[in-house]
Amino acid sequence: MKLLLDATLCNGYGLCQENTPELVELDEWGYAKVVVVDVPPAAEDRARACVESCPNSALRVEG
Repeated sequence: MKLLLDATLCNGYGLCQENTPELVELDEWGYAKVVVVDVPPAAEDRARACVESCPNSALRVEG
């Protein structure tokens, strides 16, 4: 499974990082940056919750 970000949709709410700090970091302005694209099996449920938490649908999972 891959965690992907469309940075043009991110408004910097930071909700995604609350669910998965090991997969998503926030830059100095609060915008998301995916740091682990290939999600480990143990983190797949948290990655899905991360995607669902984004109010702008900037994140998605594939695979």
